[in-house]
Amino acid sequence: MDEGVPETVAIVRVKKETPQVRTFFLDRTFTFSPGQFVMVWVPGVDEIPMALSSPNSITVQRVGDATAALFGLKPRNTIGIRGPFGNGFSRGERVLAIAGGVGAVPLLPLARADCIMTLLLGARTESELLFLDQLDECTDVLIATDDGSQGHHGFVTDLMDELNLGAYDRIAVCGPEIMMRAVLAKVAEKGIAHKTEFSLHRYMKCGVGVCGSCCIDPSGLRTCKDGPVFPGDLLQKGEFGHYLRDASGRKKSI
Repeated sequence: MDEGVPETVAIVRVKKETPQVRTFFLDRTFTFSPGQFVMVWVPGVDEIPMALSSPNSITVQRVGDATAALFGLKPRNTIGIRGPFGNGFSRGERVLAIAGGVGAVPLLPLARADCIMTLLLGARTESELLFLDQLDECTDVLIATDDGSQGHHGFVTDLMDELNLGAYDRIAVCGPEIMMRAVLAKVAEKGIAHKTEFSLHRYMKCGVGVCGSCCIDPSGLRTCKDGPVFPGDLLQKGEFGHYLRDASGRKKSI
């Protein structure tokens, strides 16, 4: 696909996953590695990065103007897609995945590929647990909810204390950055940060490594081209979990 020009695709079905998350099934199938993303153009609104939840779907949380506009679309409406771009998660024989909220999106294809041995799934409350039924079919799922409505009453990072983290080949993580920073702190204490991979979300303009709007401090690596999946040991010293930058490049605390 041309990196500069979106391809027009039609929405064929919309599925409500949670109160604030929907999956949009498209009439186009993409070949991708779990963790890669596409740039989604909502005509007249904006273009934003989205993880693929399957070869023909994106799963969207309503958080801003572009996602609100997406939520207003119906089957037969069209959007523009560029990509897939970036890198994906590494594969191993014994992979632990840790997902918080909508962070389950790029990890679902990894689970479907039979690459995840154990998955820790967290959300604020039971109704916001994403893809639980599908993930249960693919792997061993442990659950945590902030309010205790299902599974462990507490944070998803608490579940890490129940596991022998050193027994896993790789640890794949996606979710709110504060949560991911807590995961990094735990694995760093055990000296296994090099085994971890984190999927970052940053403001993007081009999606192909030209504009530099998604560079991370202090490495200058581009989230779109060098990521969005980065090794944990690279993220230990820098902006990760502390701040990110808005469309104008100004720092915003996380």
